[in-house]
Amino acid sequence: MPFLLELFSEEIPSRMQARAAADLARLFAETAAPLAPVGITTFFGPRRIALTARLAPRTEAQSSIERGPRETAPEQALAGFLRKHAVAKDALRIENGFWVLEKSAPARAATELLAETLPALLWRFPWPKSMRWGGTSAFAWVRPLRHVLCLLDGSVVPFALALGSDDDGHGLASGDLTEGHRFLAPGTFAVDSIEGWREGLAARKVIVDPAERRAMVAGGVAKVAREAGLDVVEDEGLVDEVNGLVEYPVAMLGRIDDRFMDLPAEVMQVSMRVNQRYFALRRADGKAAPHFAFVANIAPRDGDNRLIVAGNERVLRARFSDARHFWDLDRAVPLADRVEALGRVTFHAKLGSQLERAHRLAALAGDLAPLVGADVAQATRAGLLAKADLSTSMVGEFPELQGVMGGYYARHDGEAEAVAEAIGSHYQPRGPSDPV
Repeated sequence: MPFLLELFSEEIPSRMQARAAADLARLFAETAAPLAPVGITTFFGPRRIALTARLAPRTEAQSSIERGPRETAPEQALAGFLRKHAVAKDALRIENGFWVLEKSAPARAATELLAETLPALLWRFPWPKSMRWGGTSAFAWVRPLRHVLCLLDGSVVPFALALGSDDDGHGLASGDLTEGHRFLAPGTFAVDSIEGWREGLAARKVIVDPAERRAMVAGGVAKVAREAGLDVVEDEGLVDEVNGLVEYPVAMLGRIDDRFMDLPAEVMQVSMRVNQRYFALRRADGKAAPHFAFVANIAPRDGDNRLIVAGNERVLRARFSDARHFWDLDRAVPLADRVEALGRVTFHAKLGSQLERAHRLAALAGDLAPLVGADVAQATRAGLLAKADLSTSMVGEFPELQGVMGGYYARHDGEAEAVAEAIGSHYQPRGPSDPV
């Protein structure tokens, strides 16, 4: 029998969605094990996690033997066994010198079992962080839960979220309702099958399959870049994050003001990624392009996206103005003058400050330089300055740029190119695609 469970809530943090879907599959497989679930498939997005499967229509009748104390055991031991299983002594028999209880469980309809077990599954769902709302129920979810869609063979599996001493459960009960896109198709609609659920959501501008939605994100960004004769700076992590932020991805292209194009490419890329979830683009020669790509969660009804693009360009100008301020502020103080400030930054409780670390790096680099044919003085200098950018405003704002900014600032200060290159690359490789 086809089964569908959808948990519809306010926005779920992108980083939690895939894990939540995996947890839902695991917990459901355990809970529904007597119904022999097959084909468990999960879906997730900004406002919902869902699961589909095929289940047996009923459980099989089962019997088991519980062995109790020995026949010669004290009466207290036998009394404890009887209390545990809530039976009288005449329900037991003696087998091989032990009191035994034969237990039988009749076959149960799938709807009955699910209605009994699913509330407990939701109560113990392992969100990394959860919240309570409304002030009356102890039930917690990652964000306020609005609908519980639960169907077995097209019919609602009836249960309430209230459990045990909690007689509220936010008033939530299972039903056949879900919602479409928040802006493009607001409001609820009824569902009577898995196919109807997927088709209904698609018609209401919700791409519920995360793999399909991710392909739309990556493909859409690549398309708008290609149409402008540009390439996308590879960032699979950003694709994954954006995939968890949109229900109906629409890629668009914006322009970067020329006055910001002298900022380091890494600064622009990190600022766009961290602050706005924008994609950096580059020209055929590998240099940063004066454009960026972004993915909106809405498509203009008239097809004219100029207003959306203009709004995102305006926000990016503010972000880059901040980056420009950090860039100018940091270059006013030579990197060498920042070294002593590292004495106020703890590296490790047992290893001292970052200044002590810098002196150790300088000594180590000087010792290793002759072994690889490097200049000893330059290697020592690079080791001493390698951590100096930790006190800069840019690295304070974007820790991902430590080392990289040190290389830029060293060049600005007139340090030898070998010193600047060593500082700028001393964290590499940062990932599998980083040059070594």
